[in-house]
Amino acid sequence: DVQLVESGGGSVETGGSLRLSCAASGDNYDRYSMAWFRQGPGKEREGVASIDTDGNTKYADSVKDRFIISRDNAKNTVALQMNGLKPEDTDVYYCAARFGIIATLIPGRYTYWGEGTQVTVS
Repeated sequence: DVQLVESGGGSVETGGSLRLSCAASGDNYDRYSMAWFRQGPGKEREGVASIDTDGNTKYADSVKDRFIISRDNAKNTVALQMNGLKPEDTDVYYCAARFGIIATLIPGRYTYWGEGTQVTVS
């Protein structure tokens, strides 16, 4: 099993930046594709960014050119650098992991989830 713990959320003004981090415990982290999702009250969980085992990335159109996902296999972490934040980015952000080389922005494809971290942009 993989346990995921997010950190780095908080409140920021429009145009500001935040960096989310997710620490993974368990073996063979480099064999897991990772992703960030977000969800607000009454909304479906939305894929934000993913990174596969080779470091290839995908982004939702709404965050492309503003957010950057990265991973550090030596530290078992995945990060989401969020720049140019907008009020519509306000949500709870979740880290997710799936075993295998293919990353996706479909939440149902992920097996392991963190508890989430709140991001508020005003």
